[in-house]
Amino acid sequence: MKNETSGFFSTRGQSPAVSFSQAVETGLAPDGGLYLPEELPNLSAHFSQWKTLPYPELCIQFLRYFVDFSDQELADIVHRSYAHFSHPDTAPVVNLSHSIKILELFHGPTLAFKDFALQLLGNLYQAQIERTRRPINVLGATSGDTGAAAIHGLLGKKGVKIFILYPEGGVSPLQERQMTCLDAENVYPIAIKGPFDQGQKWVKQAFADQGFCREVGLSAVNSINLARILAQSIYYIYGYLKVNPEKQPLDFLVPTGNFGNVLAGWLAQQMGLPVRKFVVCTNQNDILHRLFSTGEYQVDTVKASVAPSMDIQIASNFERFLYYLEKKDHAKVRSVMEVFQKTGNYQFSNLKTPSFRSSRCADSEIKNIIGEIYQKYHYLLDPHTACAFKALQDDAIQLVLATAHPAKFPAVVQGATGIEPTAKSLEILKQKTPQKYYLDGNDVEAVKQFIRSVQ
Repeated sequence: MKNETSGFFSTRGQSPAVSFSQAVETGLAPDGGLYLPEELPNLSAHFSQWKTLPYPELCIQFLRYFVDFSDQELADIVHRSYAHFSHPDTAPVVNLSHSIKILELFHGPTLAFKDFALQLLGNLYQAQIERTRRPINVLGATSGDTGAAAIHGLLGKKGVKIFILYPEGGVSPLQERQMTCLDAENVYPIAIKGPFDQGQKWVKQAFADQGFCREVGLSAVNSINLARILAQSIYYIYGYLKVNPEKQPLDFLVPTGNFGNVLAGWLAQQMGLPVRKFVVCTNQNDILHRLFSTGEYQVDTVKASVAPSMDIQIASNFERFLYYLEKKDHAKVRSVMEVFQKTGNYQFSNLKTPSFRSSRCADSEIKNIIGEIYQKYHYLLDPHTACAFKALQDDAIQLVLATAHPAKFPAVVQGATGIEPTAKSLEILKQKTPQKYYLDGNDVEAVKQFIRSVQ
């Protein structure tokens, strides 16, 4: 099958275009930029045909526009990726009222929305290794759910070792257990002393060392990997088709810290999905809310919250949106990112877009919202999904992305509702002994040395 797109390029414009498989294998472009398709397909004509497709079939039809696999290879990869989701709809829509609906994205193996992309990415890596016969080392950083989902996507896969940096004490106890209680020889969860942003910085520095990347076959699992973003675009299309708003406007309310989740929806809109707005829903670490409210992109100190997966101050995926915001000007992207990386601040004068609005939700509000929604609808929210309810409006259908199962945050949910949420897979983890690793140092060189030491 011939690709519908001509290739994938770097947002910074100083690396050659690559194929889909090369973009997946490389993760971060050699010039430090993020990969994007050279052309976004217009899918408008297909939505009516896709309306009744099961989730895996919709995934296949969407990804055919991007991948360099045969139809049969793609179908095998997709069906393996979603075979272990616990709900028959994969991403069911729950109606709380006529105008408030929830797209449940927590029915995968680690009970978080990251499973949609990372189960797929794990199988893409496996197919890549089978093609090239080259082993890879996957490096990522997590503020909570990415690490567990990435590890479960690559668990036991031949030719792959996975290294996940996470802030010790900065993820929930159950999120940590999902990374450290697996007894797998190819998994290395590494606890670091510092916030997520520090780990993410080390990941980018490691990828900037092209000699090291070639030496160990380094690949990225964070949402800097384009496959993650494209995989997440699919559930926006699926959710829209399930709700079928016809002539009514529809907004997606998206809990997000790293901008990847909401960017995936915005890209689907650029491919023809008729969404009115994407609401960027932050916790008290509100760099994205401040950005869309004032135009100022300014790093602040990370404040630990009850929604730890959003405890982020540097939104890596904003660079992809920046490329389109700056009218596809690679030089302007490089200039903006250079200023931001040096100063931690950039003031935009052109950040007026009808596609976005934003909100901020403090810890006290999160707890109140969880209690109020349970009282009104008998529905349990996790703390991240609760942030989206701060942004509800009554002038459109509101489709909230439920990003994690409430059982991953039992203390917060029980404190707000009196109900302790549970999940069988998490109860099993409580009986196991965690195994985690530490670096011999506190910089990117320590990360590289650790990876070398286990080859």
